[in-house]
Amino acid sequence: MVTGNDAEQVKLLFFGQLKERLQCANYTIAIKQPLSIKQLKSHLISLQPSWQAALNNDLLIAAVNQQIAQQQAIVKGGDEVAFFPPVTGG
Repeated sequence: MVTGNDAEQVKLLFFGQLKERLQCANYTIAIKQPLSIKQLKSHLISLQPSWQAALNNDLLIAAVNQQIAQQQAIVKGGDEVAFFPPVTGG
C-alpha cells in the first residue's frame, strides 16, 4: 500500500472468477493523484506483481462508484472501483 500525507484511499472490489484468481475480494490502496483505470491497474500490479496476468485482461470490466467505466475513466481518492471478469451467457 502506498503511504504518504497527501495520498487518498481508493477501495477496490473483485468479483467472480477474478476474486478467486486473486484470492482477494477487496483491497484498499492510496493514490496521490487521480489516475485512469488503466493507470490504476498498472499501479496495482506494481504493488501485487502476481496479479498481472489477471488484471492485464483487456476484457476485464470496471465500475467506478457502481457505474460501468471505460479504461480511460478517472479514479480519484474516495472512489470505489470494482473489477469483474468478462460476462458470458447464452
